[in-house]
Order: sequence, then structure tokens, then C-alpha cells
Amino acid sequence: MSLGSSNNQTRTYLMKRFETLGVHPRGKLGQNFLIDLNLLHLLHQSAELDKNDVVLEVGTGTGSLTGAMAQEAAVVVTVEVDSIMHEMAKQEHWDKDNIRFLFADILENKNRLNRHVLDVVREELNRSPERRFKLCANLPYQIATPLMSNLLLTDIPPYSMTVTIQKEVGDRIVAKPGKKDYGALAVWMQAQCDCRIVRIMPPSVFWPRPKVDSAIVHLKYNSKKRDRIPNLTFFHDFVRALFFHRRKYIRSVLCSAFKGRLGKETVDMILEESRLTGEIRAETLSVREIIALSEKFRKCLPEDQQSLL
Repeated sequence: MSLGSSNNQTRTYLMKRFETLGVHPRGKLGQNFLIDLNLLHLLHQSAELDKNDVVLEVGTGTGSLTGAMAQEAAVVVTVEVDSIMHEMAKQEHWDKDNIRFLFADILENKNRLNRHVLDVVREELNRSPERRFKLCANLPYQIATPLMSNLLLTDIPPYSMTVTIQKEVGDRIVAKPGKKDYGALAVWMQAQCDCRIVRIMPPSVFWPRPKVDSAIVHLKYNSKKRDRIPNLTFFHDFVRALFFHRRKYIRSVLCSAFKGRLGKETVDMILEESRLTGEIRAETLSVREIIALSEKFRKCLPEDQQSLL
């Protein structure tokens, strides 16, 4: 794999380019550029792209990763919220007809993705039944969790997600029951994907340097796992409610979550049927146990109350 104009992603080039434009990297937009070309290569390589792939990149930046992915994928849909970065990347790759540059915010709000971006991805997927949707990006830290979580709620869940994110978030995604990082994010991701950390990265491989370590993570969508969840929206809300007060005992949490819809007697019955004591915490339950528990609660509710907790 070639990174194309790889000199566009070195610290020296970036500093001179920003100086010429009279601008600075915008911290509030999470503009930390990956300047270690070996790690940029590893990020790209880990996505295992081919000519059937529609790739979503969020955070175009200078377009270095964009151009590399366009060499292998069917199309790259790249999204940038900074107008200067958007124009810089377009100028760099004006001759590539399989890159769709979108000047947009990927998030309409923290609970909803940009519908236009998703429509563009769907449009590209619909061009061939062989096409697959993948996310590959050096993500701005602040959007990583809502982006990845919400993509799994759409009708086009990615075949895989290969991204750089804050190490702390990566630890939370792969955490196991009983560990301090295990929570709603781990359950939500692991219920549908095979998750692994590819590489831990120090701040020194970015410019400007972030204050924390980062990680390349790879999530592979697993349809067999997903098929265990009959109502994805209910499960999503159930998991969030279950860990909202993670230090409280599970009986108290569930009674509060279903207050006004299910009585305490019903909660106790479900826990007993599940062979769970009310004096345990959600962080001790496996993903499989939480899926089963969610279904028991869902089936006790009228259909019109199964959309939101």
C-alpha cells in the first residue's frame, strides 16, 4: 500500500502548510494529525480494504489517509467540518473520481448522525450488491463514541470499524465483566462486534500532541451476535439505563428504570427467573446475560412501550 503524497503528513510539512495559510490546528475540533507514517500505514492496513468497499472517513484532514484508501476502495466518502481542511484535501486529490468530499459535521447531535452523510453512503452501497460499508479514520476524540455507537443503530451497520481513538475509550470497548472499564459501551459494542486493540500509541506520534495515549482499534461486525437481539433500540436503551448508576445494585437500577410500567414484584420475578440476585451490580454480568435479561424485560412490556426506556 502506498500513502501517496506521504510527505503531506509529516510534522514539518504540516507546520509549514498551516503557517502559509495563517491558521493553527483547532483543538476544539480534535485536530491531532497522525504523523508517524508507519502507524498511518498500520491503520489503513488493518481495515483490509478492497474494491468492494465503501469507506467512510470522518476527519479528512490533509487527505493523506483519504488518498491512500482511494487506491484500494471502491469509493471513499470523507467528511470534514473544517472548511480550510476540506478545501486543502480537495485540491490535493482533485484528480481522483472515487472520493466524495463532504463539508459537514458527522453529528446532528450526540444521539443522531448526519442524515445526508448516511444517504451518500447508502447511495454508494446501492451501486452494487457486492459492496460493503467500512469506517476507517483518525477520529477526533470527542466524536468517537457517539459516531461508532450510533452507526450500530443504523440500517447500514459497518462491516468493520478501524479507527484511532483515545486509549481510554479503546479500553472501555474491549473491557471484560468485573473490570473497572466494563460498562455500557463495552456491552453495546461487544454484543454486535468482535473487538480488539491493534496498537497503543503515545502522544508523540501526533501533531499537535494530545495529552493522552491513543489506540488503533478494529471492530468487526458479527451478524450472529447481532441476531441475538430482537429489538436493537430497546436493547440500546436498556444497556444505558443498566449502567447509568453503575455502583447501585441491579434491583434498584431496574426498579427505577421501569418505574410506572413494571412493578417491583415483576422486577423480582424476572431476576429470580434469570437466577440473579438483586444485590449484584451490572458490571458483573456478561454480555450474554445482559442480552437475555433485556429480552425478559422487553417481553413483559406492551409493544408500544418497547421503543424507549
